[in-house]
Amino acid sequence: MVLMTLAQARENFLAAMETLRSSKVRSALTVLGIVIGVSSVISMAAIIQGLNSFIQDRVESLGSRTYFLTRFPPGTDPSRMPERIRVRRYLEYNYAEAIRSAAPDVENVTTVGTRGFFFGDSNLITYGDHSVEKVIVRGAEPEYTTALPLFTIARGRFISAFDEEHARPVVVLGAAISESLFPNSDPIGKTVRINGGAYEVIGVFEHDQGLFLGPGVDIFTIIPLSNFRKNYPEAKELILLFTVPQSVNVETAQGEVIQAMRRLRRIPTGKENDFELSSPDFLSNLWNQLTGALVILTTVISSIGLLVGGIGVMNIMLISVTERTQEIGVRKAIGARRADVRLQFLLEAVVLTLVGGTIGILIGAVVSTLVRTLVPSIPATLSYLWVSIGFAISVSVGLFFGYYPANLAANLDPIDCLRYE
Repeated sequence: MVLMTLAQARENFLAAMETLRSSKVRSALTVLGIVIGVSSVISMAAIIQGLNSFIQDRVESLGSRTYFLTRFPPGTDPSRMPERIRVRRYLEYNYAEAIRSAAPDVENVTTVGTRGFFFGDSNLITYGDHSVEKVIVRGAEPEYTTALPLFTIARGRFISAFDEEHARPVVVLGAAISESLFPNSDPIGKTVRINGGAYEVIGVFEHDQGLFLGPGVDIFTIIPLSNFRKNYPEAKELILLFTVPQSVNVETAQGEVIQAMRRLRRIPTGKENDFELSSPDFLSNLWNQLTGALVILTTVISSIGLLVGGIGVMNIMLISVTERTQEIGVRKAIGARRADVRLQFLLEAVVLTLVGGTIGILIGAVVSTLVRTLVPSIPATLSYLWVSIGFAISVSVGLFFGYYPANLAANLDPIDCLRYE
């Protein structure tokens, strides 16, 4: 019985392929919607999966147990916040030392000051005839690179305790800035001017271009926090960073920091915090919000494509039923059951959609390969899961939209079929 079933399936498959070959243009137009629907799903899934991997690597490079204290929620526009958040007080330079004393379970508590275009500030760094605008000037302490491993030194060194203690005019450059100012020479030991002030270059960071979530290390210049505080007293938007050792419970450490901050800022019991404590996961959360819109858009496009393709399949199958009415009559006259006829036409519909789905998957694979080649930081990958989902979608569309024509063919009266001309 199994051999007979397999033989029937093979016969019906070959009949379906013959139908495709006999009506090439009609079949191509029919499967076009399936191709669009499946390829859009597969391509977007591969890209999003690659971006998810990139974002996860980004979070790891920021420090999986590094936490941020900020005035506003990271990644938000303060002007759109409620007034109770917009009027929050700035963080202070003395907070880090107080937290070190009050929170014994945390490490690398450090303050960061930033002067950048996103705060409405302009910076200019020059060396000889070369200059770079729209750089980000950041004041940091020696613990900065420990708290944020993303900032990795490629050449030279980072800011030392001596540099910080004496507010020395030294700077570590982002790779892109270094290449622009010193295209043919070693920058270490050279003197650059940042907003008119002279600074000795002591190091250069590893390349990091960033992504749409924010600027990369390439456009940062890092100077000692003490020097930053002296030269840019108007830059009041500070960030505090701290790390939690692996041996310490995260909730315990965070609780110590929160209580220390509440005492520093004199927040009465029962009132909400007027600061934000966040982890690098805020990047993942922001990315999830962004991909939500992409998923909705992809779903709409693929749904329209699959609907159009499904209607096309139903249409071509109805035409096929009409054209092959006599064939159906002959098959029934020599003993074919309704189930046999229904199966034949269902298989033809599924073959149509599978051809479209296969083409869509191949297009998706090409797109993911192109993205991975052109943008190496986005490892777009076509997973076996999404290939399986693509095939499942194709079969489902064929079964759903092919059932009505197949059932119509199965219920035709053999006598009427044989009389049909």
